[in-house]
Amino acid sequence: MEFNRIIKLLRTERGITQKQAAEDLGISQALLSHYEKGIRECGLDFVVRVADYYNVSCDYLLGRSAERNGMMLTAEDLPNPEKMKDGIYHGSVLPTMNKKLISNSLNVLYAKVGQCHNKALVTEISIYLMMAVYKMFRLLYAAGPHNAPTLFRVDGRRWSGYADAVMRSAEANVDAVLHGAQLPGSEPFEDAECLAMTTESLTREFPLYTSSLLNLVKTSETRVKGLMPEE
Repeated sequence: MEFNRIIKLLRTERGITQKQAAEDLGISQALLSHYEKGIRECGLDFVVRVADYYNVSCDYLLGRSAERNGMMLTAEDLPNPEKMKDGIYHGSVLPTMNKKLISNSLNVLYAKVGQCHNKALVTEISIYLMMAVYKMFRLLYAAGPHNAPTLFRVDGRRWSGYADAVMRSAEANVDAVLHGAQLPGSEPFEDAECLAMTTESLTREFPLYTSSLLNLVKTSETRVKGLMPEE
Protein backbone atom coordinates (compact mmCIF):
# COMPACT_ATOMS: atom_id res chain seq x y z
CA MET A 1 0.00 0.00 0.00
CA GLU A 2 2.88 2.36 0.68
CA PHE A 3 4.52 1.69 -2.69
CA ASN A 4 1.48 2.53 -4.80
CA ARG A 5 0.79 5.70 -2.79
CA ILE A 6 4.40 6.87 -2.99
CA ILE A 7 4.94 6.27 -6.72
CA LYS A 8 1.78 8.25 -7.44
CA LEU A 9 2.93 11.01 -5.09
CA LEU A 10 6.34 11.24 -6.77
CA ARG A 11 4.82 11.39 -10.24
CA THR A 12 2.33 14.06 -9.18
CA GLU A 13 5.00 16.15 -7.49
CA ARG A 14 7.09 16.08 -10.65
CA GLY A 15 4.09 17.11 -12.74
CA ILE A 16 4.51 14.06 -15.00
CA THR A 17 1.53 12.43 -16.68
CA GLN A 18 0.93 8.77 -16.12
CA LYS A 19 1.46 8.17 -19.83
CA GLN A 20 4.86 9.89 -19.82
CA ALA A 21 6.03 8.10 -16.67
CA ALA A 22 4.99 4.75 -18.13
CA GLU A 23 6.95 5.44 -21.32
CA ASP A 24 10.03 6.51 -19.39
CA LEU A 25 9.84 3.42 -17.19
CA GLY A 26 9.32 1.09 -20.12
CA ILE A 27 5.89 -0.25 -19.22
CA SER A 28 2.34 0.31 -20.43
CA GLN A 29 0.19 3.06 -18.96
CA ALA A 30 -2.37 0.43 -17.95
CA LEU A 31 0.23 -1.48 -15.94
CA LEU A 32 1.49 1.68 -14.24
CA SER A 33 -2.11 2.55 -13.40
CA HIS A 34 -2.50 -0.86 -11.77
CA TYR A 35 0.68 -0.32 -9.76
CA GLU A 36 -0.46 3.13 -8.60
CA LYS A 37 -3.86 1.77 -7.58
CA GLY A 38 -2.36 -1.22 -5.80
CA ILE A 39 -4.18 -3.65 -8.06
CA ARG A 40 -0.97 -5.42 -9.03
CA GLU A 41 2.40 -5.88 -7.36
CA CYS A 42 5.62 -5.22 -9.22
CA GLY A 43 8.93 -7.01 -9.15
CA LEU A 44 12.10 -5.87 -7.46
CA ASP A 45 13.64 -4.78 -10.77
CA PHE A 46 10.81 -2.29 -11.28
CA VAL A 47 11.24 -0.92 -7.74
CA VAL A 48 14.90 -0.24 -8.53
CA ARG A 49 13.97 1.34 -11.86
CA VAL A 50 11.48 3.67 -10.18
CA ALA A 51 14.02 4.58 -7.49
CA ASP A 52 16.52 5.60 -10.17
CA TYR A 53 13.86 7.45 -12.14
CA TYR A 54 12.77 9.64 -9.21
CA ASN A 55 16.19 9.69 -7.52
CA VAL A 56 14.94 8.22 -4.26
CA SER A 57 15.84 5.13 -2.26
CA CYS A 58 14.06 1.80 -2.42
CA ASP A 59 13.42 2.08 1.33
CA TYR A 60 11.54 5.32 0.69
CA LEU A 61 9.48 3.75 -2.09
CA LEU A 62 8.51 0.86 0.16
CA GLY A 63 7.53 3.13 3.03
CA ARG A 64 10.31 1.92 5.32
CA SER A 65 11.80 5.40 5.56
CA ALA A 66 10.21 8.84 5.50
CA GLU A 67 13.43 10.14 3.96
CA ARG A 68 13.84 10.26 0.20
CA ASN A 69 17.42 9.05 0.64
CA GLY A 70 16.29 6.16 2.83
CA MET A 71 17.93 7.41 6.01
CA MET A 72 16.57 6.08 9.29
CA LEU A 73 16.61 8.84 11.91
CA THR A 74 18.04 8.60 15.39
CA ALA A 75 17.79 11.26 18.06
CA GLU A 76 21.34 12.40 17.28
CA ASP A 77 20.44 13.00 13.63
CA LEU A 78 17.89 15.68 14.46
CA PRO A 79 18.94 19.31 14.92
CA ASN A 80 18.24 20.87 18.26
CA PRO A 81 16.17 24.07 17.84
CA GLU A 82 16.69 25.14 21.43
CA LYS A 83 19.58 27.02 22.94
CA MET A 84 20.70 24.97 25.90
CA LYS A 85 23.83 25.28 27.99
CA ASP A 86 25.25 21.93 26.95
CA GLY A 87 23.48 21.80 23.59
CA ILE A 88 21.81 18.46 24.28
CA TYR A 89 18.58 17.05 25.62
CA HIS A 90 18.65 15.00 28.79
CA GLY A 91 16.70 11.79 29.18
CA SER A 92 16.10 8.63 27.24
CA VAL A 93 16.20 8.36 23.46
CA LEU A 94 12.45 8.17 22.78
CA PRO A 95 11.44 11.40 24.58
CA THR A 96 14.44 13.13 23.05
CA MET A 97 13.50 12.13 19.53
CA ASN A 98 9.82 12.92 19.95
CA LYS A 99 10.59 16.35 21.38
CA LYS A 100 12.89 17.13 18.48
CA LEU A 101 10.42 15.83 15.91
CA ILE A 102 7.70 18.11 17.27
CA SER A 103 9.96 21.15 17.74
CA ASN A 104 11.51 20.90 14.29
CA SER A 105 8.16 20.24 12.62
CA LEU A 106 6.74 23.35 14.23
CA ASN A 107 9.56 25.35 12.67
CA VAL A 108 8.40 24.24 9.24
CA LEU A 109 4.73 24.78 10.02
CA TYR A 110 5.19 28.32 11.29
CA ALA A 111 7.59 29.20 8.47
CA LYS A 112 5.06 28.12 5.84
CA VAL A 113 2.22 29.95 7.57
CA GLY A 114 4.42 33.03 7.92
CA GLN A 115 4.96 33.09 4.18
CA CYS A 116 1.22 33.59 3.72
CA HIS A 117 1.18 36.81 5.77
CA ASN A 118 -2.25 36.10 7.25
CA LYS A 119 -2.71 36.99 10.90
CA ALA A 120 -5.84 34.88 11.34
CA LEU A 121 -4.04 31.71 10.26
CA VAL A 122 -1.18 32.28 12.69
CA THR A 123 -3.59 33.11 15.52
CA GLU A 124 -5.91 30.14 15.07
CA ILE A 125 -3.11 27.62 14.55
CA SER A 126 -1.39 28.94 17.66
CA ILE A 127 -4.60 28.64 19.68
CA TYR A 128 -4.97 25.01 18.63
CA LEU A 129 -1.39 24.10 19.48
CA MET A 130 -1.37 25.97 22.78
CA MET A 131 -4.56 24.22 23.86
CA ALA A 132 -3.00 20.83 23.04
CA VAL A 133 -0.02 21.64 25.26
CA TYR A 134 -2.33 22.99 27.98
CA LYS A 135 -4.34 19.77 28.00
CA MET A 136 -1.30 17.53 28.34
CA PHE A 137 0.26 19.75 31.02
CA ARG A 138 -2.96 19.81 33.04
CA LEU A 139 -3.26 16.02 32.93
CA LEU A 140 0.29 15.67 34.17
CA TYR A 141 -0.24 18.29 36.86
CA ALA A 142 -3.43 16.64 38.08
CA ALA A 143 -1.61 13.32 38.55
CA GLY A 144 0.60 14.83 41.25
CA PRO A 145 -1.17 14.05 44.53
CA HIS A 146 0.04 17.21 46.27
CA ASN A 147 -0.28 19.67 43.37
CA ALA A 148 -2.69 22.49 44.19
CA PRO A 149 -5.66 22.54 41.78
CA THR A 150 -6.05 26.28 42.40
CA LEU A 151 -3.33 26.84 39.78
CA PHE A 152 -6.15 26.68 37.23
CA ARG A 153 -9.15 28.96 36.89
CA VAL A 154 -11.36 26.52 34.99
CA ASP A 155 -12.76 23.83 37.27
CA GLY A 156 -11.76 20.20 37.03
CA ARG A 157 -15.05 18.90 35.69
CA ARG A 158 -15.32 21.23 32.73
CA TRP A 159 -11.83 22.09 31.57
CA SER A 160 -11.26 19.09 29.26
CA GLY A 161 -14.52 19.42 27.34
CA TYR A 162 -14.15 23.17 26.92
CA ALA A 163 -10.52 22.82 25.86
CA ASP A 164 -11.65 20.35 23.19
CA ALA A 165 -14.25 22.87 22.07
CA VAL A 166 -11.63 25.61 21.74
CA MET A 167 -9.42 23.31 19.67
CA ARG A 168 -12.28 22.29 17.40
CA SER A 169 -13.25 25.95 16.97
CA ALA A 170 -9.68 26.90 16.03
CA GLU A 171 -9.45 23.99 13.60
CA ALA A 172 -12.75 25.04 11.98
CA ASN A 173 -11.53 28.64 11.70
CA VAL A 174 -8.29 27.56 10.01
CA ASP A 175 -10.26 25.48 7.53
CA ALA A 176 -12.67 28.36 6.89
CA VAL A 177 -9.89 30.91 6.34
CA LEU A 178 -8.08 28.61 3.93
CA HIS A 179 -11.27 28.33 1.91
CA GLY A 180 -11.99 32.05 1.64
CA ALA A 181 -13.79 33.03 4.83
CA GLN A 182 -12.73 36.25 6.52
CA LEU A 183 -12.61 36.28 10.31
CA PRO A 184 -13.47 39.53 12.15
CA GLY A 185 -10.52 41.91 12.25
CA SER A 186 -8.41 39.92 9.82
CA GLU A 187 -7.54 40.12 6.16
CA PRO A 188 -8.89 37.54 3.68
CA PHE A 189 -6.69 34.66 2.58
CA GLU A 190 -6.43 35.27 -1.15
CA ASP A 191 -3.50 33.31 -2.54
CA ALA A 192 -2.96 29.68 -1.58
CA GLU A 193 0.16 29.54 -3.74
CA CYS A 194 2.18 30.33 -0.61
CA LEU A 195 1.25 26.84 0.59
CA ALA A 196 2.38 25.02 -2.56
CA MET A 197 4.87 22.37 -1.48
CA THR A 198 6.34 19.01 -2.37
CA THR A 199 8.70 16.77 -0.46
CA GLU A 200 11.48 18.07 -2.72
CA SER A 201 10.65 21.74 -2.20
CA LEU A 202 10.33 21.30 1.56
CA THR A 203 13.72 19.59 1.71
CA ARG A 204 15.32 22.43 -0.27
CA GLU A 205 13.63 25.14 1.79
CA PHE A 206 14.09 23.58 5.21
CA PRO A 207 17.03 21.16 4.94
CA LEU A 208 17.46 20.93 8.71
CA TYR A 209 13.86 20.34 9.67
CA THR A 210 12.00 18.57 6.86
CA SER A 211 13.31 15.17 7.98
CA SER A 212 11.59 15.67 11.31
CA LEU A 213 8.32 16.71 9.70
CA LEU A 214 8.21 13.77 7.30
CA ASN A 215 8.97 11.34 10.09
CA LEU A 216 6.31 12.95 12.28
CA VAL A 217 3.78 12.50 9.46
CA LYS A 218 4.78 8.88 9.01
CA THR A 219 4.59 8.13 12.74
CA SER A 220 1.26 9.93 13.12
CA GLU A 221 -0.36 8.13 10.21
CA THR A 222 0.85 4.78 11.52
CA ARG A 223 -1.02 5.52 14.75
CA VAL A 224 -4.12 6.71 12.89
CA LYS A 225 -4.18 3.64 10.65
CA GLY A 226 -3.82 1.47 13.72
CA LEU A 227 -7.23 2.72 14.89
CA MET A 228 -8.93 2.26 11.53
CA PRO A 229 -10.84 -0.92 10.72
CA GLU A 230 -9.09 -3.24 8.31
CA GLU A 231 -10.18 -2.81 4.71
